Amino acid sequence: MAGVVEALGKDVTRFQPGDEVFGIGKGSFAEYVCALEDKLAPRPANLTFEQAAVVAISGLTALQGLRDRGRVEPGQEVLVIGASGGVGTYAVQIAKAFGAHVTSVCSTTKVNMVRSIGADHVIDYTREDFAEGDQRYDLILDIGGNSSLSRLRLTLTHEGTLVIVGGEGGGRWLGGIDRQLRAMMLSLFVGQKLGTFVSTQNQEDLIALKELIESGKVTPVIDRTYPLAEVPEAIRYLQEGHARGKVAITV
Repeated sequence: MAGVVEALGKDVTRFQPGDEVFGIGKGSFAEYVCALEDKLAPRPANLTFEQAAVVAISGLTALQGLRDRGRVEPGQEVLVIGASGGVGTYAVQIAKAFGAHVTSVCSTTKVNMVRSIGADHVIDYTREDFAEGDQRYDLILDIGGNSSLSRLRLTLTHEGTLVIVGGEGGGRWLGGIDRQLRAMMLSLFVGQKLGTFVSTQNQEDLIALKELIESGKVTPVIDRTYPLAEVPEAIRYLQEGHARGKVAITV
């Protein structure tokens, strides 16, 4: 969420009433939101409130998945599967900001958008299989959640890193985390680093995102904006899986 600080708790020292902030709070589909000060940061100067509101959760996931878990380095070949979604649009831009050569996977209708945010190569999965051919990647960030571990491993270099984000398309018993668990177990026996992570919510990384945004290296992608009264419609649109980037709620 993003907005203007109205009131402070007695122990808050980092902000004052009137400060414009973005970050993470409880009950953010509302006119007033409660948030911890260490989960807020000053709003990026070049963003509207609507743009800033869609940064924190997806942006933190992309940043930490690439930088901390993936250990992305300049010059690496990076594959982002699910590049057109909320996390994916940040991942493409952040990987580019770290100096990687980025290949992105998405559907036909989203190819131009993904290319416009900086992807060096875009694969339309309805026409091409990213696992075919000779291309190998140093780092794969899999946000799509459908590919088998064997297909992903074939696409990695011998010492490459796979980071699985989320649990879409998971098994019956483990609620979508079975691939992650199998990846972590397999990683103990192979040269490739296979696994997942849980993103953390902290002010330091919010400020890191702010700096990337203000430098022009990262820009939030908003597909649609809905007024507060139409939150159910916004959720339904997201569930349909057609959103390009993020959906924002205005108050």
